[in-house]
Amino acid sequence: MTSVAAIVGYGFREAVRRKVFAVVIVLTVVFLFLFALANHYVFDELARISPPQDVHVDTRTFAGAFLVGLAMFATLFLGVVLAVFLTLGVVSGDAERGLLQPLVVRPVGRGTLLLSRFLGASGVTTAYVLGVYWIAMAITGETGHWWPAAKVVPGLELAGGVIIVVALSLLGSVALSSTANGIAVFMLFGAGLVAGLLGTIGHALNSHTIEHASTVAAWALPFEALYQDGLRLIAANTNGVAGFLLQLGPFGGAYVHGWPIRVWAACYLVVALVLAVVWFARRDL
Repeated sequence: MTSVAAIVGYGFREAVRRKVFAVVIVLTVVFLFLFALANHYVFDELARISPPQDVHVDTRTFAGAFLVGLAMFATLFLGVVLAVFLTLGVVSGDAERGLLQPLVVRPVGRGTLLLSRFLGASGVTTAYVLGVYWIAMAITGETGHWWPAAKVVPGLELAGGVIIVVALSLLGSVALSSTANGIAVFMLFGAGLVAGLLGTIGHALNSHTIEHASTVAAWALPFEALYQDGLRLIAANTNGVAGFLLQLGPFGGAYVHGWPIRVWAACYLVVALVLAVVWFARRDL
């Protein structure tokens, strides 16, 4: 346990030295300020919006769910940025600087080193994602007097999605250089988001081919599926025209959700970590 704590502390100090936290904190403050401003103007304008008499839309619910969905997207993106910055050079970067060789022989092994860095990065990103998500949700709740149907589980699913990205970034750091790994992880993240958007479009167009392709991509990249399920939960009790409009996306509705994808995401995380440890054990430093 002493070795694990020391490695986690080393990763934290390294992130501070590289100003990773400074960059993320600045981005987060800017986002939350703009998000609060958007909430103020959106809910202020709702009083002046009058839908057509034959269209019964709960404008406050639609606006609130849309804004919280937007906050979830931004939180996921910022959490992934933090996860990648913390892990992109865990193996390849430290090996190039000659920092790994003394550690993986004595006093700690390769598996302990890799899993310790995973625990450290996962702990930081989980606290960050939950904090930003709940602050953003509170901004919408206090400004617009609207709260999502589920308050806790969507944040936990966002955190779970980011933890999966941490594992993928660690796996990539074993085989790729720091720059290549960062590019690869961000491209996977972008591919997952595009797949989710295509699924929304496919559902709106009733295209089973597009829906199937999006579902396959969501299972292949379960951080996207967890994000979708979180979006579904925030508007789970929204019916009528507002519920239909939210299902059209991009910040509402989900077509891959429920316990099967949550269980698969946990299994996916374990497999990614096992592959990273095995690959690292066989790598020539």
